[in-house]
Amino acid sequence: MSQKVDVVVIGAGAAGLMCAAEAGKRGRSVLVLDHAKKPGRKILISGGGKCNFTNYDVSASNYLCSNPHFVKSALSQYTNWDFIAMVSKYGIEFEERDHGQLFCLESAKDIVKMLLSECETPNIRFRYQTGVHSIEKTESGFSLHADTDVIECESLVVATGGLSMPKLGATPFGYKIAEQFGLEVKPTTAGLVPFTLHKEDKEDFAELSGIAVPAEITANDGTLFKEALLFTHRGLSGPSVLQISSFWKPGQSVSVNLVPEADIDELLARSLEKHPNQSLKNTLARVLPKRLVEVLIERKVFADKPLKQYHAKELVAIREALEHWKIAPNGTEGYRTAEVTLGGVNTDHLSSKTMECKSIQGLFFIGEVMDVTGWLGGYNFQWCWSSGFVAGQHV
Repeated sequence: MSQKVDVVVIGAGAAGLMCAAEAGKRGRSVLVLDHAKKPGRKILISGGGKCNFTNYDVSASNYLCSNPHFVKSALSQYTNWDFIAMVSKYGIEFEERDHGQLFCLESAKDIVKMLLSECETPNIRFRYQTGVHSIEKTESGFSLHADTDVIECESLVVATGGLSMPKLGATPFGYKIAEQFGLEVKPTTAGLVPFTLHKEDKEDFAELSGIAVPAEITANDGTLFKEALLFTHRGLSGPSVLQISSFWKPGQSVSVNLVPEADIDELLARSLEKHPNQSLKNTLARVLPKRLVEVLIERKVFADKPLKQYHAKELVAIREALEHWKIAPNGTEGYRTAEVTLGGVNTDHLSSKTMECKSIQGLFFIGEVMDVTGWLGGYNFQWCWSSGFVAGQHV
C-alpha cells in the first residue's frame, strides 16, 4: 500500500507544525509524521508549562552557529513580531518577563492549539505513533517506508529536533537522514544545561541548595551573562548558568561575579568607618546570603576577621575574590535536562533563504536539528517559527 503527497514533514514539534501550516496555506498536500502520541510535546512542558514562545528583542547575535550570518534571512522573513501578531490574533494573553521574554499567561497548550488550528485544512493530515524505517531518493522526490505503508513525496522536511530531553522522545534520526544524503553533522552536545561540580565542590555547596543570587558569569571566550545563579544539590543552575553552558567546554572554569549590583569597595569602606569591630562575614551578609559567605570563608576564599584588622590591599583582594570567583564545573547534567542541542546539520549545506539542501533538491532541514542554537529566552522557539515558515514557503 502506498500514498503520494506533495510534502512530508517528519516531526510534529514547533518547527514542523509551523512549516506544515505554511505549506498548507499554499495549497500543498502535507502529511506530518511523528513517533509520539501527540504533537508539540516540548512546547507543552517549556517555560514551566507557560511556553517562552519568543522575545521582544531578537537578532542574529542571539544565536550560536558555525556560520553566524546563516540565521539572518529566516529571522527577517518571519520575525518575532509576526509570531506575536499570530498569538494576538488568537486572543492568547501573554506577559513579558526578564530580558524581553514572552510567556503565555494561561498555558503552553494555547500555542499548540493555535498551531494545530493553523493546520486545520483538508490538505494537511497528521499521523502519530508512526516510525519511518528508510528513505530513498527517487526521480520525483522521495520514498519513505513507514510502519504500514510507503509514502511518496516531492519535498521532505526534517523537523526531528535535537537530542535534548530524551524522555520526550528525542532521537538522532534527523542526523542520520542528513548523513545518509552526504551532509556533515557538526558534533552535538547539551546546551542551556545546569553544571555539575567536582565531589569536593559539590559537598561544600550542597547545603546552599535552593539559594539563588544575582550574578554575572563569564566564559573563557569573554561571553558574559548577567542573570540569576542557583545552587542545587547537583551543582549550579539558574538562567546565567544555562546561558553560559552553551559557551563552556570541558576542563574550563567560569568566572562568577557574585556581587554585580553591589559596590563592595564602598560597602567595606563605610562599614570600616562606622563599625570597625564588625566581622567581614556580617558585613558581606548585607549583600550576599550569609550561608554563602560562610562557605566562601570555609573554602578560604578570604578570612573572617574584624574589619579593622584588614589592610587596604586585603580589602581590595576581598572585592576581587567576590567579583572574579573561579569555579571549574565537572561537567553538565547532559541531554536529560538540557533545553537544547548544540551542533547538528551543518548549515553550509543549506540555503539560508529556504532551508533547502543545496545538493539534494526537495530536502529541507528546520528547527533544532540544524547547527543553530539560540540563547535562553524564547530564541530557540523563534528559530523554529522562522525556519519552519521559510521552508513552508518553498516546499
